[in-house]
Amino acid sequence: MSNPSITLYGLPLSGHCHRVELLLRMLNLEFHYEVLSRLDVSSPAFLELNPLGQIPVLKDGDLVLTDSNAILVYLATQYDRARTWYPADPVTAAKIQRWLSLAAGEVRFGPATARAIRILSRPGDLGAAQKIAERLLIFMDAHLVERAFLAHDAATIADLACYAYVALAPEGGISLEPYPHIRAWLERIEALPAFTAMPRSPQPA
Repeated sequence: MSNPSITLYGLPLSGHCHRVELLLRMLNLEFHYEVLSRLDVSSPAFLELNPLGQIPVLKDGDLVLTDSNAILVYLATQYDRARTWYPADPVTAAKIQRWLSLAAGEVRFGPATARAIRILSRPGDLGAAQKIAERLLIFMDAHLVERAFLAHDAATIADLACYAYVALAPEGGISLEPYPHIRAWLERIEALPAFTAMPRSPQPA
């Protein structure tokens, strides 16, 4: 299924945008990627789309959606008729929601924040972010000991929501070597049809 009316506004180096791009590609949806600069997100035109000035934004016809996890839920329920990416049964849906919450919490404030501080020169406490990341990764690695994916026996939007910032944890000075089950999970995500890698950030001097 394709829909050329879909536009994704974002930045290729944003993990929040990458998770949406991945699902669009894996659903085989036709879309236009409107690549923004940091200045663009404060422009009046963009603030009409999202007054908070945050990316990504998805426009589907007249519908405008913000928040990457909300966009994932919309795409998975609107365009995936088989409901493989967001199964309808209550238990699986609840498990997925738990990981979406972790993506918005520990993933964001752990590996995502560490990367932003170290690579993108954002202000913050690098050590505190790395500690949050370590706690999260220990939990994730144990969770994946007997599981192929985070919330179901096949990949769901939970996996896409958590993938990018965990995969790029080394950019925040966080090694993935102690976490073999996470590394195997990352390889499974990267082997999915239509997977597109997120560009690596320029390394600090």
